[in-house]
Amino acid sequence: MHFTKPAWVTHKDTSGNKGDSSKRLSIFSVHPILNPASELSGKPPKSLCTLTMHTGPVLCVRWAHSGRWLASGSDDEIVMIWDLDPSARGRVWGSDEVNVEGWRPMKRLPGHESDVTDLAWAPEDRYLASVGLDSQVLIWCGYTLERLRKLDQHQGFVKGVCWDPVGEFLATQSDDRSVKIWRTTDWGLEAEVTKPFEHSPGSTFFRRLSWSPDGAHITASNATNNKGFVFIAAVITRNTWTSDISLVGHENTVEVAAYNPHIFLRNPEQSVATANICSVVALGADDRSVSVWQTKSARPLIVAKEVFDRQIMDLNWSWDGLTLYAASSDGTIAVFHFEPEELEGIAPHSAQEQYLSKFGFTPPPIPEGYSHIPTRNPSLPPPSAQTQSSGFDHSQVNGNGTGERVNMLVAKRNNKKRLGLNSVPSASVNSGMGGAPNSNGPKRAALVPIAQDAAMVVDSPPPASSSSFFPGPNEQPFADASTWSRQKDVDMGMGVPIDALDRPRKEEQRSPVFRTLGGDRPREFIPIREVTASGYPGSSSASLNLPVPVVLTRITTEVDGSDHLFECTYSEESGVAEVMFVHGKQTLWIDYLPFPALAIKATTSFCAVATQDGSVYVYSHSGRRLMPNLSLGSPCSLMDGAKNALLVITSSGQVYSWAVNKQTSFFTPVSLLPLLSSNASVTSATVRANGCPVLNCSNGIVYSYDPSLNTFVKLTERWWSEGSDSWQGRQRSSSQTANRGIMSVVEGSISGALDEGAAEKPRPTWWNTALTLGHLETRLHSTRLLDSPNEYRQALLIYSKKIADEGFRAKAEELIKELCGPVYWRAPEDREVKWCPTVAGMSKRDLLKEVVLAQFAKSKTLGKLAMDYQDLLKKMANDDI
Repeated sequence: MHFTKPAWVTHKDTSGNKGDSSKRLSIFSVHPILNPASELSGKPPKSLCTLTMHTGPVLCVRWAHSGRWLASGSDDEIVMIWDLDPSARGRVWGSDEVNVEGWRPMKRLPGHESDVTDLAWAPEDRYLASVGLDSQVLIWCGYTLERLRKLDQHQGFVKGVCWDPVGEFLATQSDDRSVKIWRTTDWGLEAEVTKPFEHSPGSTFFRRLSWSPDGAHITASNATNNKGFVFIAAVITRNTWTSDISLVGHENTVEVAAYNPHIFLRNPEQSVATANICSVVALGADDRSVSVWQTKSARPLIVAKEVFDRQIMDLNWSWDGLTLYAASSDGTIAVFHFEPEELEGIAPHSAQEQYLSKFGFTPPPIPEGYSHIPTRNPSLPPPSAQTQSSGFDHSQVNGNGTGERVNMLVAKRNNKKRLGLNSVPSASVNSGMGGAPNSNGPKRAALVPIAQDAAMVVDSPPPASSSSFFPGPNEQPFADASTWSRQKDVDMGMGVPIDALDRPRKEEQRSPVFRTLGGDRPREFIPIREVTASGYPGSSSASLNLPVPVVLTRITTEVDGSDHLFECTYSEESGVAEVMFVHGKQTLWIDYLPFPALAIKATTSFCAVATQDGSVYVYSHSGRRLMPNLSLGSPCSLMDGAKNALLVITSSGQVYSWAVNKQTSFFTPVSLLPLLSSNASVTSATVRANGCPVLNCSNGIVYSYDPSLNTFVKLTERWWSEGSDSWQGRQRSSSQTANRGIMSVVEGSISGALDEGAAEKPRPTWWNTALTLGHLETRLHSTRLLDSPNEYRQALLIYSKKIADEGFRAKAEELIKELCGPVYWRAPEDREVKWCPTVAGMSKRDLLKEVVLAQFAKSKTLGKLAMDYQDLLKKMANDDI
């Protein structure tokens, strides 16, 4: 196998507008990647075409199976279809680039209301499926490009989609922690799989899943075992839709799965039969590594560790099944090219078509007058026909050895200049390497087989089924769940250099190197597990005893607004608690603490650690302590931060909120005792940038603390859903901006399914009107307290419209006077009531003019009142009063 990272595969911003490069599509030739001679000669050209039509970053591109069309999805909410057009070649408008190939935008497919995250063409290009952050799945005709169906049963962002190679089903994966299987005959829901995703993280960019070419399994990303401590890819079996098989070994969330498009034969000498078929699947994860698995083996074929500087976003196989392409959010791609002997048993596509015919599924007819014209030239040899040195000892890898081997590729960085690749001596690998690659061409590395802990795990025996091709439990040498670890014995520093990764630029060589505390130490990956005996009893004398997070060997969080990580580790052997600030594989600074960490938080301004002894430590991003070491007397139960605000709730129920930049508290510490009863508890806690806490309770009420009133206040509660017309669950607004505010998030967190029987309950005459007005008035106070101006303005608009529709003149006049403020001279006794000209950072009189009076003017009852105050505001603006 050959590995390369072509540095020239990148998006060049030639327009001068920052960020425009992410809105472009660039098409490159693969021949210079796979053939060093082609790269040196410049024939064919490396860059073939640049497409500029999207107005937002492009998140997904997918070729049609025919090769004629290309589909792209962007966060501009548009799916674009591009058509190969030989006459469209020439210079790119507004830049110096020249398009060698011609591609023209054939059709825009609007319909999504938010970012388009994934696309998939159905077999024979009969359909195109698109999914997005609007929680919708849109089905388009693959020929007429008309929208056929909208599937909207997901309750969260949809981030992955794939088609059954038979054409009978469609699978989608969402942030609602489910994989849904849809029938293509009537687009009804066939099944829903949730078990592997119950504890899955919700912060990944994508949840790309893939269907095996034999139609037997779906491999889904972002799954976990052991209550979220073990990151896996879940394998879902067709028809039963169970997920008893897990691919274990990655150290962070698996973000993408991609099956090789070919089926493989366990015994190439035998015929294509169910018992003789297996598949190859690749996984990409947030630990920056790629693993390739063959379903006849319980261990991966290869594991390429730390290939990128950031997480892996997408994987794709070439049509011949011998090349795997990986893309990362660091802006680079990696290419893994296999020799046919390394992927033993690969079968032609005709064998797959013959095998899939056994399912007996008849797809719908193709629209009359439409067809996809294949563009492949059969006279051109496939890229795999290139003669390349593999560096593999085939007798060891593909022979009849007694033990499984795992081929692992690891990148090692250092500052030494490298002229070529070095071989790693190994007793089990032939030391004879192929010819050294040209230093000016793509850098290629050979794999070295080593032992490691990645394994396929079967949670329970799979049901007896002719479609289950994975090894049974007795065939798989996996350890007990209590001994699971993720590659803990693997040495990160193998001597297989990848020059494309570690060759420094000339200007970087001349730059001075500044020292930091611990900056010369590479980051070490420590398996996450619970520490059973921590040696500190904590405090139990308080009247409240909130749960405390368990002590883990490693806690990691992303720094808000950057790709840096803040991490705390604890060693049971040495009893040392360490905090570190890292970027990629580089440690920027470290510090040591006397007790293990319970919770951490990193914002754009600071990093905070709460330790087991009830202390809180606050650091800057350079490692300087911004505040004194805070001693709270009891361990932290919940912690959150936003910009310069830090919130801590202790196990004794005390609520603390500090302004870190001013080294002051937003309010005096207050106890949660008045809020909590025997049947209520705090389920989550967040903080706003102004220091106001947002406390979700199990009884369906969300509280905050108002420092001006020195008391807790109700931000909202589930009771409003029984009659308020403005409750979020009753809204059908298509506005996306309104749904992203804090109040929408808060109400969404406590919204359950609407009680259908509530409409049949006898209610008083004014029930809905009273609850709607009360709900909106509460929302006005809450958005003001939480400093959410957009939501305050929206609530004021709905409230004004409701008053105007009902014709409540007294309420209308009171609201107008509150926003208008004093106009004439007031008696001294009236001056004690101070009037503030702004609310939530907005001018009250501007709100009165633009929002309130504009609604009142449409009412027959309040029209005259609105006109009078509109004239008054004009006089006040002209200083006539």
